[in-house]
Amino acid sequence: MQIVKTIEEVRKEVKQWKREGFSVGLVPTMGFLHEGHKSLIERAVKENDRVVVSDFVNPTQFGPTEDLASYPRDLERDAKLCREAGAMLLFHPEPEEMYFQDRTTSINMEGLTKELCGKSRPVHFSGVCTVVAKLFNIVTPDRAYFGEKDAQQLAVIKRMVRDLNFDIEIVGCPIIREEDGLAKSSRNTYLSPEERKAAVILSQSLKIGQEMIAQGEKDARKVKEAIVQNITTEPLAKIDYVEIVSFDTIEPISTIEGSVLTAIAVYIGKTRLIDNFILSGKGETYDNNNVKR
Repeated sequence: MQIVKTIEEVRKEVKQWKREGFSVGLVPTMGFLHEGHKSLIERAVKENDRVVVSDFVNPTQFGPTEDLASYPRDLERDAKLCREAGAMLLFHPEPEEMYFQDRTTSINMEGLTKELCGKSRPVHFSGVCTVVAKLFNIVTPDRAYFGEKDAQQLAVIKRMVRDLNFDIEIVGCPIIREEDGLAKSSRNTYLSPEERKAAVILSQSLKIGQEMIAQGEKDARKVKEAIVQNITTEPLAKIDYVEIVSFDTIEPISTIEGSVLTAIAVYIGKTRLIDNFILSGKGETYDNNNVKR
């Protein structure tokens, strides 16, 4: 596996692969990789001849008071995981390589970004869309892989690809969890032992909502209230949002029907964690390991 730092190197390698008739998969990441990222890479390896992993902490998706400077980084660890998973190229650029100092172009999206994380992180999705579009133009993959833990991000990327006519298949992959149910996240490293124990309240609370829906509850307000009530039993937890929305539009709904996303963001101490579950358009709910109930 090669580790490269420049756009020119990526393009040179990918062009050669395509001359040889190879399909290309892309796994965009911000580094400090874990088993969730590894599952994305392994799926990409199964479905493509060659796989590129980007390892870039993107400054444009962080607000001025967010954790850009402290976001965990470990290139050596990341490279080891990528090799084990079967990636062929690890792209690790500096911000100066990805962004011109006098840049004036960005991508903004209406609608899908006004709720959930977009409400509390107003610059976030413009940064996400801009950097992902740049990666698509640099790598020109056939498929790109994103985790369902960031469900709103997945919906936003799919809409961007549709709206801007990118010739790329977007593949969503299931949430990978710790044994106690906590969704794997690079930010879990911020948690103290006490906070780590408290963080399981996210998945436990979502499970209550899943069970209510599985038993036939259709009132979104009642499900939301039950989730909120359980989260508030944990003294270290502070709710950013608990929302039940259409997975297609990311708009709040009152009746649970069709494709539905139940998403939460909760501060455990100073660490903001997200989690969710999805109800498919066929009326199937999925548990915290994406298993149909």
